[in-house]
Amino acid sequence: MTNWAGNVALRPSHLAYPATETEIQNLVLKAANQGQKIRVIGTGHSFTDLCKTEQTLVSLDRYQGLVAVDRAKGQATVKGGTKLKLLGELLWGEGLAMENLGDIDVQSIAGTISTGTHGTGTAFGTISTQVVALKFCNGKGEIKRCSPAEFPDLFKAAQVSLGALGIITEVTLRCVPSYKLLIKNRKEELDSVLGSIGERNRQNRNFEYYWFPYTQTVWTKTTNVVESGEPDRDNYFNYLSELILENYSFKALCELARMFPSQNKLVSRITAQSVPTMDKLSHSHKVFATTRLVKFKEMEYNVPAAAYPEVMRAVIRLVNSEQFAIHFPIENRWVKGDDIFMSPAYGRDSAYIACHVYSKKDSSPYFEALESIFRAYGGRPHWGKLHTLTQREVADAYPKFAEFDRIRKTQDPDGIFLNAYLKKILDQ
Repeated sequence: MTNWAGNVALRPSHLAYPATETEIQNLVLKAANQGQKIRVIGTGHSFTDLCKTEQTLVSLDRYQGLVAVDRAKGQATVKGGTKLKLLGELLWGEGLAMENLGDIDVQSIAGTISTGTHGTGTAFGTISTQVVALKFCNGKGEIKRCSPAEFPDLFKAAQVSLGALGIITEVTLRCVPSYKLLIKNRKEELDSVLGSIGERNRQNRNFEYYWFPYTQTVWTKTTNVVESGEPDRDNYFNYLSELILENYSFKALCELARMFPSQNKLVSRITAQSVPTMDKLSHSHKVFATTRLVKFKEMEYNVPAAAYPEVMRAVIRLVNSEQFAIHFPIENRWVKGDDIFMSPAYGRDSAYIACHVYSKKDSSPYFEALESIFRAYGGRPHWGKLHTLTQREVADAYPKFAEFDRIRKTQDPDGIFLNAYLKKILDQ
């Protein structure tokens, strides 16, 4: 098995597909009794060794769906393995929606919150901030419930847990009435966007942009709620644009840049020129998600929002120095601060900068150079993306690390959920 990007190979001795909470609990108890390790995998969209194990690997693909809906409270409880795409449809059927989403909808809800996944918008936190209660099976085989009112410290540790506390079986989400969004995609000038980011974030519900290396071109995505109008129908032109032009044509360009490194600048410029101007109106759960067929490796760091202009200028200087044969655009998003122990946005309003390298190319030198910039400004990595932090560096970056680690050890005293990757960042 491999993850989505193909950069992590998994060779578990046993792959389990539990369909009930009892089956999940039995798997944990068996592993604990036999002194075995156990990890959970969702859709494999993490770029690290987070899910890697040589023993029991659990997939929750057969454990999906709604558990309960409380319309009076505007809350929905779902099974941990429920994929975001399915979740959006299930909530829409109940007249509800998640208040914000990221740009990929194939992950499970448990994996999404466990890695601190986020969308964009200065009024919105990571997706974990939409969670109001959790239920999980810890390393002792106990079913634990937690919320802000019931074991609040445990809840703050479990909201972004890296799968180190246990297997999440149920997630209760704070929802909003279903709504429609209009997204506007535009090709704009880099300097113009950099000079108006504060205004764009204040005036729009969601704002993000992609910068194309070696160019003055950015692709902006601006999203706002609309009360009237019917959602756009999916048509052949949209299908052709998204699947053919934005994926297969781009893949051909990626291969050209891989075989001829001197052509990376040209590929970036060609890609920048092909940015479409497009408006799309749809239900909220269908607006953000984009189809990704070209595989890549990714590093994404959270930096304090106040430091973003200086950080991005340093990134632009590094990329334009042409030390690295890269051409993928760099994604920029904004997130409201939170109080979740292991959230990259803990204690600060944040900007996220995501950098990508074609999956068939070596990303290490480029990512190492970028990471040195991010860390110089107090950067914290997205837990599903590549980074090189050690336990000491994680402890320095996260004020609540010691509290998280204490709680982790009470929930998994024998470390059955620890693998080599987690040992490096949590347990050295």
